[in-house]
Amino acid sequence: MSDAEYDVVVVGAGAAGLNAALVLARARRRVAVVDAGEPRNAPAAHMQGFLSRDGMRPAALLEVGRAEVAGYGAALIDARVEHVDPGFTVRLVGGAVLGARRLVVATGLRDELPGIAGVAERWGRDVLHCPYCHGYEVRDRPMGVLGTSPGAVHQALLLRQWSDDVVLFVHTLELDEEEHERLTARGVRLVDGEIKRVVAENDGVRGVELADGRMVPRRVVFLFPRMVPHDALLTALGCAVEDRRVVTDRTGRTTVPGVWAVGNVADPRAQVVTAAGMGSAAAIAVNADLLDEDVHQGVDQGRAVERGRVGGGGR
Repeated sequence: MSDAEYDVVVVGAGAAGLNAALVLARARRRVAVVDAGEPRNAPAAHMQGFLSRDGMRPAALLEVGRAEVAGYGAALIDARVEHVDPGFTVRLVGGAVLGARRLVVATGLRDELPGIAGVAERWGRDVLHCPYCHGYEVRDRPMGVLGTSPGAVHQALLLRQWSDDVVLFVHTLELDEEEHERLTARGVRLVDGEIKRVVAENDGVRGVELADGRMVPRRVVFLFPRMVPHDALLTALGCAVEDRRVVTDRTGRTTVPGVWAVGNVADPRAQVVTAAGMGSAAAIAVNADLLDEDVHQGVDQGRAVERGRVGGGGR
């Protein structure tokens, strides 16, 4: 028995989940949004590249978004989803149970950082990931790229657009001849040797220290984290996964009928503006799916009434 019944339960109140809820609530669907309050971009002071919201604090965007969603009558529930039963019965930590006709999962991902001293402490401030999110704000500074992932090569090539002084710390990477050639042609300096730590002083990165004791001065450091989707709810429901990503169509529809996945849980590279768009597209598809079901049920009911009238001798 559910404590409350909804047309749609949205799990996750980031940009994707809130935008899905906004569109659905405006379509006069009964919507609940469940969120545990752990956004991926919490360490960041600002977000960029979102038209009309460029430079806004991520927390401020969510605050405004929650108010807009609540203004259309959606329920905002501060809780963590423990499990979702097929059907969909959404069980929350603490015992509350929600019933839903459709489910939108927008649970995001976590950035798994390399175990290098100093990285976690400066993450989201001057140890960064996305050049499109932060490159302009740290333009023209001496930049370092930590070679903790093959993606570091592309990252270093790209960052030359924002600074003339970019160093790739090779670390444990094994660069081939073509990569060496491309990096050299782009003006990226290579520093061999394993990284010991990122050095910070007076609330700012000052350089990268290598295992052999060398210190290379830098003012900002980029790395490519391992992105791990929070997809346990989806996989438990049986949603197909390929290449470590939940399979969806262009609207976020998964392989399990009635379940959509949007935002970083479905696309690790989605920025805030992209995630919001994904939420909108999913909401329109969810509403169309619900409409089809509503019409089908109405037709069945009408036919049942007609059969009863004919069977009872009515005209």
